[in-house]
Amino acid sequence: MLCCGDLCSPFVLSLLAEGFTKDIHIVFGNNDGDTFRITKNAAAYAHVKLYGELLKMEISSKQFAMNHYPEIAKELAASQHFDVVCYGHDHQFYKDFVGKTLLINPGTLMGYNPLTKSNVAVTYGIYDTNTSQFEIERI
Repeated sequence: MLCCGDLCSPFVLSLLAEGFTKDIHIVFGNNDGDTFRITKNAAAYAHVKLYGELLKMEISSKQFAMNHYPEIAKELAASQHFDVVCYGHDHQFYKDFVGKTLLINPGTLMGYNPLTKSNVAVTYGIYDTNTSQFEIERI
């Protein structure tokens, strides 16, 4: 699982970690106010990894980058060093290609966009590393 930030509170990390037992990779967003306790909670779960503001990693022979902000994500995608670049921040589902790089925002699990102060679809995305296909999932 890749999480693009805005956990908001330390208890959210615990809910994620206890509800999903495979690896969880998290970058911080601008609404992660108590990063000390989020970091402390993450230490209790071997499958949770925190990366600060930027993640760069290989998953199943695909190069991934992730951060919270769309401006940074667009620059990472434009570099053409990655197969997939993920971001969050604006809580809006987005999928497009920048050259060969898939640029995605999986949306929000919260169902609310604090930037527009409106309810939005609850979404997340699934990327298949074998087929390079990305699908939006709506709850």
